[in-house]
Amino acid sequence: MLVKYNRNRNVMEEHAYKPTLQDVAQPNLFRKVFAYGTIPKTAFNFRTVQMDTPKDLYITDTTFRDGQQSCSPFTVENIVEIYKMLHRLSGPNGIVRQSEFFLYSEQDRKAVEKCLELGYKFPEVTSWIRANEKDFELVKSFGLKETGILVSCSDYHIFKKMNMTRKQALDKYLGVVKMALEKGIRPRCHFEDITRADFFGFVIPFAIELMKLQQETGIPIKIRACDTMGYGVSYPGASLPRSVPGIIYGFKYYAEVPSEQLEWHGHNDFYKAVVNSATAWLFGCSSVNTTILGIGERTGNTPLEAMAIEYASIKGHKGGMDLSVITDIANYAENEMGIEIPPQTPFVGRNFNATRAGIHADGLLKDQEIYNIFDTEKILNRPPTVIVDSFSGLAGIAFWINKYYNLSDEEKIDKKDDLIVKMKEKVDLKYAEGRTTMMSDGELKAMIKEIDPARYEALKSKLKSRKTEE
Repeated sequence: MLVKYNRNRNVMEEHAYKPTLQDVAQPNLFRKVFAYGTIPKTAFNFRTVQMDTPKDLYITDTTFRDGQQSCSPFTVENIVEIYKMLHRLSGPNGIVRQSEFFLYSEQDRKAVEKCLELGYKFPEVTSWIRANEKDFELVKSFGLKETGILVSCSDYHIFKKMNMTRKQALDKYLGVVKMALEKGIRPRCHFEDITRADFFGFVIPFAIELMKLQQETGIPIKIRACDTMGYGVSYPGASLPRSVPGIIYGFKYYAEVPSEQLEWHGHNDFYKAVVNSATAWLFGCSSVNTTILGIGERTGNTPLEAMAIEYASIKGHKGGMDLSVITDIANYAENEMGIEIPPQTPFVGRNFNATRAGIHADGLLKDQEIYNIFDTEKILNRPPTVIVDSFSGLAGIAFWINKYYNLSDEEKIDKKDDLIVKMKEKVDLKYAEGRTTMMSDGELKAMIKEIDPARYEALKSKLKSRKTEE
C-alpha cells in the first residue's frame, strides 16, 4: 500500500490499487449494457466521487478537423475567418485555448500557414496526424508544439477494427508516443471510444505508462477522453465505462494525470454532449473539446457556443470572452459557408429568442426579462424578437413594430393603438383565408403604409436617422 501527501487536497492519500494491463483472449464488449438490438442500458453501482473542479477551465476547438468532416470542404478563407473569430471570442485570457487542424491536403496546409501568420497566442494551432514518421516531420516543419494522436481504447476497436490484442495495441501506441517525444512534440493522446472501453483493464494501465514516459522526458502528455458514440452519462452513481465523473476521477486518482492535461471530447448521439462536457469540467478535467455550432459526425460534437455560455454560468464571469462573437460566427457560417442552423438551436438559431405566442409577446412588451433567458441583446448582440402569425395577437404586432423601428421607451406604440388594432385585423384575415406561413417584415411594413401612410413615413424616417447615428 502506498500512502503519500496530496498537495492539491492537503492530506495524506492512500493508493492501495494500481491497475495493470489485462491482456484478455476475448474482447470485453459489455454486452449486458451494449446489446446492439436494444437501447444501451445505464447501469449503476452507486459509487460516487467528489467534484474536483480545476481552477482554470478552457475550451478547445476541433472545427477544422472533426467538425469539417461533416460539411462541405471549407475554403482557406472560411478557416481563416472562423479562426479570427475564435481568437476574438477567446479574449485576453485565452479561454478558447487551442484549435486543431488537419495537415494532409494542400488546402489544409495553406490554412494553417495563414492562421499562423496572424501571430495569435490563442487559440494555439495544433494538429492531428497519423502515426508515422512522415506526419511527425510535417508537424515539425510548421513549428507546431502539439499534435493529436489517435489511440483507440475500446475492445470494439482493438479487437474488431485493428485486429490486435490489448498488449499489441499498447505497445504500438507507446511506440508512437515515444516517436513524438523524441521529436520534442507534445503528444495529445485521443482515447477513442472510452465510454465502451475496459477502464481498469486497458485505459488506466495505458495512462499510467504515459505518465511514466512524461516523467522520463519532462514533456507533458495530454489525454483526450473521447466519448466517440455519446454513451457517457453524468448521473451520480452510474457505472463505468459510461460514468463521466468516474472516468475523470479515475484518470486523476489511479493514473495521477493532472487536470491541465485532461480534455473531454463529447458527441451528442444521446443529447448529452453539453451536460457531459460540463460534468467533465466539474469533476477535474480542465478542457472540453468543441466545434462551432456543434458540427461533426452523426449528431455532432459539443457546441463551442454552448460551452462558452456554460463557462460563464459555472465561473460566474465571462473570463474575458467576447460572447457577441457567437452571433458573428453563426451569421458567417450560415450566410457565407452555407451551414444550415436549425432555427430553434439555443444561442445561434434565428428563433432561439423569438416568440410566436401572444401572451409571451405581451410579457416582452412589458419587460423583456419576463420571457427572455438573459439580456441577449447586450451579451450576444441578439435582441429578442416576435414572429408575427395567427398566434401573435396585438402584443406581438406592437412588439414587432417597436423592435423593428428601434423605438425608444417614450416612442413605443401601445398594443391598444388604432394602428395595431387594424394591423391585427388584416393579419387575422390572411390566416382565416388559409395562410400558414409567418408574416415577413416587408408585408408588415406594407400594412403600416396602407393603414397610415403618414405614420409609415415618420417611422421610416426615425429608423433611417437612428442607423445614420450608429
